[in-house]
Amino acid sequence: MDDGSRAGGTAAERAYRFTKAGILDGTLPAGELISEGQVARPLQLSRTPVREAFLQQQAEGLLKLFPKRGALVVPVSPGEVDAVVEARDVIESHAIATVVGVDDETLAHIAAAMDAAIEDQLAAVASRDELAFVEADRAFHTVLVRAGCRSILLEVYGSLRDRQLRMNMGALGGRFPGRAERLVSEHRQLLAGLRARDTEAAVAVLRVHLAGTRASVLGTPPVSV
Repeated sequence: MDDGSRAGGTAAERAYRFTKAGILDGTLPAGELISEGQVARPLQLSRTPVREAFLQQQAEGLLKLFPKRGALVVPVSPGEVDAVVEARDVIESHAIATVVGVDDETLAHIAAAMDAAIEDQLAAVASRDELAFVEADRAFHTVLVRAGCRSILLEVYGSLRDRQLRMNMGALGGRFPGRAERLVSEHRQLLAGLRARDTEAAVAVLRVHLAGTRASVLGTPPVSV
């Protein structure tokens, strides 16, 4: 069993990355009680570095530890969902307002990159790869934000990454590919608004899009953002 360093980081770092990846991609679903052995065995580690990783993830709000029982994967709270949706609304609406004002050549480059992300989403739907779909979804929105926001807003948006990934995987849960097809349709509508330089139309689609994500994660009817 490994307690020390290897290529790829210390044992605790490897346990941390393995557990966090499982939480983010849904392999370790919200509400599941996991054991130290569940992480230690596939990585061929002792339980000590896994315990360190669990403690760090408890501090980050991803796990809640129960002595002698294991660690509970903490669900994304309604408050977190609302905060992420509100932040995305502010940042992405600002990005839309900026992008519709760029020159034709720049807009064409932005639109081409967003189109490529949509194609990646369609490929993920065809292969029924939920994680690839979610990553392509994020790529679509990231192109928009990078094109339309300055460094501080980009940093804030980047800080939402882990929560967005968990939310988006949760939004698809049990509804793939049906929900995915709706998201692709909304992306196409948003992109059409950008190409038409219609800020109001693009922002309206964005808000429907975000409200749908919120509703899917929380299991509630959509509300206006």
